[in-house]
Amino acid sequence: MEKLIGRIAEKKVLETAMASNSTELVAIYGRRRVGKTFLIRSVYEKQIAFEFTGVKNANLSEQLENFSRSLKKATGSPSDFAVPTNWSVAFDILEKVLEPIVNKKKAVIFFDEFPWINSPKSNFLKAFDYFWNTWASKHPNLTVVICGSAASWMIQNIVKNKGGLHNRVSVRIKLSPFTLQETEAYLKSRSVKLDRYQVLNLYMVMGGIPQYLSNIQTGESATQAIDRICFTQHGYLVDEFNNLYSSLFDHSSNHITVVKALAGKSKGLTRSEIITNTALSSGGTVSQVLEELEESGFINSYIPFGKTTKDLVYRLSDEYSLFYLKYMGKKKGTGKGTWLRISEMPSWASWSGFAFESICLKHVEQIKFTLGINAVFVEESIWRNSPSTNNKGAQIDLLLDRSDRCINICEMKFSSNTFTISKKYAEEIEQKKDVFVAVTKTKKTIFLTMVSTYGTSKNPYYNKLIQNEVTMDDLFS
Repeated sequence: MEKLIGRIAEKKVLETAMASNSTELVAIYGRRRVGKTFLIRSVYEKQIAFEFTGVKNANLSEQLENFSRSLKKATGSPSDFAVPTNWSVAFDILEKVLEPIVNKKKAVIFFDEFPWINSPKSNFLKAFDYFWNTWASKHPNLTVVICGSAASWMIQNIVKNKGGLHNRVSVRIKLSPFTLQETEAYLKSRSVKLDRYQVLNLYMVMGGIPQYLSNIQTGESATQAIDRICFTQHGYLVDEFNNLYSSLFDHSSNHITVVKALAGKSKGLTRSEIITNTALSSGGTVSQVLEELEESGFINSYIPFGKTTKDLVYRLSDEYSLFYLKYMGKKKGTGKGTWLRISEMPSWASWSGFAFESICLKHVEQIKFTLGINAVFVEESIWRNSPSTNNKGAQIDLLLDRSDRCINICEMKFSSNTFTISKKYAEEIEQKKDVFVAVTKTKKTIFLTMVSTYGTSKNPYYNKLIQNEVTMDDLFS
């Protein structure tokens, strides 16, 4: 089996659950292709006594047939098991099969794509509820793992269950994409040896999604890999966008509409602005869509500096979705060399800047560590001020408000070389700082911080304005 890369904290949590003296119910969720199944199989490889995977849009009889096949595989029986007539019967059979095992040793029951098993009118969730409360919970050697890509469904129906499963989940893991450091380690484990700038370029297109990254081949440059995977007729990611959203969400067209609106606004949008830009219902529809997208890792919400949760700003955080909507949606199957041509167009600068900012926002812990403030309480936020008669307005995409009475205003710049602060840009960031201080009336010390790929030239503008610097290498720490 392929070696597990990263996931150190998650692995420790799962091992602790296995060592527990009581029955554990583990719920793990996260977007498609993020590596949930691989994580469980890697950590519990020797303890899995039964594994069953739901199939999307399969009806009750089809799911039960697959359950019967899983029982045969788990027991090593040469004979087929009779297909259960319903889920209550299925769990009765499972209890009889596993009783001798869990009475002797530690064992894991693994239900993958759990939401898909709960097909309409199947009563699966009720049967699982009864199975857990009357049998599974009484066996201290047992760990039951339920896993699903439909994050919102998992939270609403399992984690926040108001029925028999209320407060039964003892371990909850939201599995996020790889960090840059984990991405680099994963590629090296597959003998893909690229410098960090090229790894960063791949991340800007695919994010830290293991399944996407697994398609990169040894000896390819980032440009070649992106070209082949995204712009050739049978490229792995050519048709992924619609499949991705439709597999996770009911009425996925609403989710795609919101994602498209956010893709066009690098500064992000408030809930009211999303409603204006999408014409979706101002009732529960938008709230539900935003919750589902955020729980699944496609968007992030931020509280602006000095504001409350009612002023949340939403930003698109999924790199692949941004890249697809910017370049792939209208250029499917355009052949080799497409990405090289696109990367020479003016639009590349705006996309790369937006994508790099998104990556920086996912690596704030690395930024704080580099600044030496990882032990200080820090509130991360954004800030924006509309132009008025008193000022020209300003936008800050990452602001670190520290408990030691300091604030870092972070300027994030993607560049293929050392970044140079020009006179014009120096005036812009100095004005941004002045407007922020004037409008917020903060008494804290302001530190202007540059976050860039290869660092920033130490010219007079840098020496006058910048107090701290973070580079691409720091984001890989």
